[in-house]
Amino acid sequence: MHFVSKLVGHRPNAAVLVLRLVVGLVFLVHGIQKLGGMDQTIGFFQAIGIPAAAFFAWVVALVETLGGIALIIGIGTHIASVLLAVVMLVAIFTVKLSKGFSGGYEFDLVLLASLIGFILNGAGKISLDAKCKCDNCQVTPPAQM
Repeated sequence: MHFVSKLVGHRPNAAVLVLRLVVGLVFLVHGIQKLGGMDQTIGFFQAIGIPAAAFFAWVVALVETLGGIALIIGIGTHIASVLLAVVMLVAIFTVKLSKGFSGGYEFDLVLLASLIGFILNGAGKISLDAKCKCDNCQVTPPAQM
């Protein structure tokens, strides 16, 4: 066993929590920035050719803000992760891909990979999803508990 493993042990739920908190914080901050500068966000969306720029600027800002909060508290993690993954895919393919990997889409790719992890594995045991036995925001029927 490695020294670090001996020191901290095997804590997969704590690892998911840390990742969820950091990724959630990143999206929350970016969403709040978009909401706080909505005119600039709309202008940017128009400049890159997003149709219905005002509508989608609001959608992205709200998905990032509310999705970030959902990840932080660990509720609706699957749904939030799917919505945020769509935002990341659109960002990569409309803006970042042409800039290349380094200085372009690498950060978005890391966020996307993290979101895929949440989609596949959920929020972990240290989450409101786990506390209320939610799966895709649907409470498990008592017979299956």
